[in-house]
Amino acid sequence: MNTATGKIPMLGLGTYQLSGDTAVEMVKQALKVGYRHIDTAQAYDNEAEVGHAILSSGLPRAHVFVTTKVWPERFSARELPKSVDESLNHLNFEYVDLLLLHWPNPEVPLAETLEALMAVQQAGKTRYIGVSNFTTDLMRQAVEICGPGVLINNQVEYHPYLNQDRVIKVAKSLDLTITAYRPVAKGRVFADDTINRIAQAHQKTAAQVTLRWLIQQGVIVIPRSSQPEHISENFHVFGFQLSDDEMAAISSLRGNQRLVSPAGLAPTWDQPEASLTH
Repeated sequence: MNTATGKIPMLGLGTYQLSGDTAVEMVKQALKVGYRHIDTAQAYDNEAEVGHAILSSGLPRAHVFVTTKVWPERFSARELPKSVDESLNHLNFEYVDLLLLHWPNPEVPLAETLEALMAVQQAGKTRYIGVSNFTTDLMRQAVEICGPGVLINNQVEYHPYLNQDRVIKVAKSLDLTITAYRPVAKGRVFADDTINRIAQAHQKTAAQVTLRWLIQQGVIVIPRSSQPEHISENFHVFGFQLSDDEMAAISSLRGNQRLVSPAGLAPTWDQPEASLTH
C-alpha cells in the first residue's frame, strides 16, 4: 500500500482552482483511475463538488482519504468548530480524514487554534490533524503544544526548484509527514532539460519523473490537473525507480524559487542551508 506512515496515500489529487462541473469530473476521473486521496480546502470553494463526486463514485466513503483545510480567519476557538461543521455540510460527510490549518495566523494564539483543532478531532469530525505552510519554528511550537504523535502532516510547497531539506529534516524529527503542493512547479518541469532527459530514459513524462523524485524522498504529492489524460498519467508513478544519480541530478536543480508566498498570509520562510542549495 502506497501510504505515508500507513495513514495518508502517497499520491493524491489536488483540487485548487477546480470548480463547478470541472471539479466534479476531475475527482470522478481520479477515483476511476485509482486515486484514493483527494485534497480540498474551504478556500477553494469546491468542497460541495468534491463531496458530490466522491459520494456518487460508487466507492465506500471509508475507501477515499479526504483532506480539507481551515482558513486562518476561522482559527479562533469560537470560529474553528463552526468552520469545520460548514465544511462537513458542504462535503456531505460525517468526517474528513485529515484537517489542516491552511496558513499560520499570528493574530490568534497558536495554542488556542490547536486546542480547538484537537477538540474537533476528539469529537470524531476528523481522523487526523495537521498544518500547512508551517515553518520549522512553527512546527516545533505546534508539536510542543499538542504533544508527540498528535499532528501528522505539514503541507508545503515543494518541487525541483525549491530546496525544502531543512523543513523535511525537522518534520521527520517531529514525526510529521510532508505533503508537496505545486509539485511540478506550475508546469516548469516540462521545459527542463535535465528532467526531460531522465524522463526519456524511462519512457515517462517530466511530470511522472518529478512526482517519482518526490515520492522516493518519502514525500506525499497532490498534483492538480483539469485534464483527464494528465490525471491518468500522474497516477502511473509507482512502476519505475529513479537511480541515485538521477535523484541527485534533479536535486541539484533546487534553489530558493518559491512560487507561492501571498502577502498577509506567508510566514517568514526558512532559508535553505547554504551547503544544501545548488
